[in-house]
Parts: sequence; C-alpha cells; structure tokens
Amino acid sequence: MNIVLTCILVYVVLQLAIAFAFARRNRNEVDYLLAGRSLGPWMATFTVFATWYGAETCIGATAEAYSAGISGVLADPFGYTLGIVLMGLIFGAVLWKKGIVTMADLFRRRYGVGVERLAAVVMVPSTVMWAAAQVRGFGQVLSSVSEVGLVVSISIAAFVVIAYTAIGGMWADAVTDLVQGLVLIAGIAVLFVVFVQLGGLDELAKLPPEKLDPLNERTVWGALDTLAVPIFSTIAAQELVSRVLAMRSARLARNATVGAGFIYLALGLVPVMIGLGAAAYIGADADPEQVISLFAQKHLPLPLYILFLGALVSAILSTLSGALLVAGSLAAHNVYASVRPNLGEAHKLRANRIAVIGFGIVAYFIALGSDSMYELVQESSSIGTSGILVLLLFATWDTRAGGPASAYGALIAGTGTYLTGAHVLELESPYLLSVAMAMLAYLVLIPLRGKAAPEPVALST
Repeated sequence: MNIVLTCILVYVVLQLAIAFAFARRNRNEVDYLLAGRSLGPWMATFTVFATWYGAETCIGATAEAYSAGISGVLADPFGYTLGIVLMGLIFGAVLWKKGIVTMADLFRRRYGVGVERLAAVVMVPSTVMWAAAQVRGFGQVLSSVSEVGLVVSISIAAFVVIAYTAIGGMWADAVTDLVQGLVLIAGIAVLFVVFVQLGGLDELAKLPPEKLDPLNERTVWGALDTLAVPIFSTIAAQELVSRVLAMRSARLARNATVGAGFIYLALGLVPVMIGLGAAAYIGADADPEQVISLFAQKHLPLPLYILFLGALVSAILSTLSGALLVAGSLAAHNVYASVRPNLGEAHKLRANRIAVIGFGIVAYFIALGSDSMYELVQESSSIGTSGILVLLLFATWDTRAGGPASAYGALIAGTGTYLTGAHVLELESPYLLSVAMAMLAYLVLIPLRGKAAPEPVALST
C-alpha cells in the first residue's frame, strides 16, 4: 500500500472515529437529523459550504471546464452559488421559525399527510442520485492514487460513508464538516498558488475566445435552463434546508447560509481555472474526471499532494453524508413514521439509520452503473425539484392560495414534464418548462381547494 493511499485511509478512519464519538449525542430524532437545532456560527457556515462543495465541484467542474470551457460550468459554481445565497436571503429565517424537521413537514401542515408523503417520495430519488455522484467521485480519487480498480474503490467509498452517516447523524456530520471545510480550504488554496506559480494565469489569457464564451454552442434558452437547474434545485433541496433548520437562531440561518455561498464561489472558481488551463500541463487528451488529480499529482510535492487529496476526500465525505442523511430522513420521518405515528424515539432513530443504509446501497449501485458524476448531479438536481419549489413558495409564507389538489398537481406536473421533456422529447430546456408547468398546474387547481387530510398524531419537531 503506498503512502498516499495510507494517508487517505487514516484520514477516513479519523472521520469514522468522530462519528462514533458523537453518536452518543443522538438521544432522539431531532438530535440525529438536526443536531438538536444548536449549530453555532462556525459549524453552521461550514456545514452549508462543505455539504455543497462536493465531487462535482472539484472533479466535475474541472472536467467540464477542461472539455467545454466556461459554457460547461454555468451550473457549478455559478448557479449553485446563487441558489445558496438566495436560500439564505429569502427563505432561511422564515423556514427556521417554522420549527419543522424536514420540508415535507411544512407540506404536511399546509396540504396534509398525503402531500407530505408524495413530496418525500419525489425528493428521495434526486438525493440518492446526488449521493451516487459522490460515491463515484470518492472511487475516482482512490483509484487515481493506487492500483485499486474503480469498482473496488467505489465499493470501499460506499461502505465507509454509509457507516459514517448511519452512526453519527447530523452531529457527526456538522463537526466533521468543520474539520473537512478547513482542510478543503487549505488544499484548494495550495493548488491555486501552485497553478499561479506555474504560469496558469498566463495560460488562461491565451485561451481561444470560444473557451471563455458562456454561450459557446448553446442558445440563450439552453443557458438559462442550465442556470435554472442549480438555482431552483438548491433552494428546493432538503440537504440545504436541513442545515438551515439545524442552526440555533433565525438570524444565523440567514447570515451563515449567505456567507457559505460566497465561500463556495471563491473556492469553486479554483477548479474552473485549473480545468481551463490544465491542457498546457497535462495534455489535451486526459480523462476529464482525472484532470484535477493528475494536475496535483504532477505538480505538488508529496506532502502538499496529500493535503490536496485530503481536501478532495473532505469535499466528497461531507456532501455524501449529508445526502444520505436527508434521503433517510425523508423515508423514515415523513413516510414510515407518518403511517406509524406512535413510534418511540429509539424506534425512530433505528428507522432513520436503516433508511440511511438502504439508500447508501442504492447509491452504490447507481454509481457503479454511471459514466459521469457531473451528469448524475445535473440529473439529480432536475428530477422532481420544480414541483417542490412551487410548493415551497406557497407554503413558506402561509398563503391561502391553493390546497391539496394544487399541491398534487404541481408535484405530478413538474416531475412528469421534466422526465418527458428530457428523456422522451429531448427538449433543449426541459427544466424551465417543468417549473412553468408545475406553477400552472398549481394555479389552475386553486379552485379545487379540498380539505387537507388530518394528521393522525402530531410528529415530533
């Protein structure tokens, strides 16, 4: 076993140790899913930043910039930055004051138990696909520094993070996000300094105009659709909402989220620049998903290369654990617990952990069958999020417009339109169309208000 792989595995074992140490804090479901709503400024900011700064930002955005130029990275980091900042400014404080555990809880209060369950079912696939992208990214890192094949590497990655998330919950996730965020900043900063010293900025100045054209081979509508996916899906993401709800005050829920968005942009521009200039240092025929690792391996001394890999692993671990925790919470808290309302806290905790393990296994098989982590992330951001966004807009401010019929219509129309437009008709901007159809369905069905189904017993918050 080489020294680089050894250092990565030791770092991963330390993360597992933190998870075990904080597992004892999980006395109830709110502790497990929201860290007892007690995250302070540092952990609050870094858990948002580290959860969003994942494999697709480090590996995927570098690959897209290397292959397609600026037009390939409209979504990440630019779109996701806007989504994070808008969530903080517009929704953060309002959602925190609701005292909910998940977004589906908000929909239960506004539209009834049936809408809660459907919304949870709609959100789970996108979250699992996002987790699969991180599993694949982790596998790429392990395989790039050893003779271990990609399949074995993905298997190791899946096992580690499933155990890590199922054991520790949000407490372990938030603490390790702080550690991982600091390592991530250090590693990306080192890589940027080396890139500048090698003349990387001069290489960027020599790029042909098409590499810097955000509309290169795109129409305006195609570019807007590409930007809409990360912006709207980030606002409608339970992964981000769960971090907002875990903070200890409404003011912090707003300010820490906005601050995390700007940190994300600053750190997200580094992989983009390296991807744009990498051809001068590693050639123009490298595997795009290996570009950032190959650049670091070739130009960093061993200690700094290990630091960079630690940053890469940190980005993946924090994002992956957050995604699995969310998928588990939606299934266990909003589907399973809603049909068994008298569960004790020990039973709820066990159900959440079992759900995390189950979805981790599903993400593992999706990662094995996929070809690109960037495509996985884009698809995960698109499926179902248009209907969720429309419900979030109407439910957050307790508007009386629309009832269960409108909610069902928006969820079904949004998801159905995207799947049909993207995979059957192969439209250029299926996501924008899905948002429009979800909103139209909601508005058209407002006269059919109906009655929200009563909750059998109030769920714990």
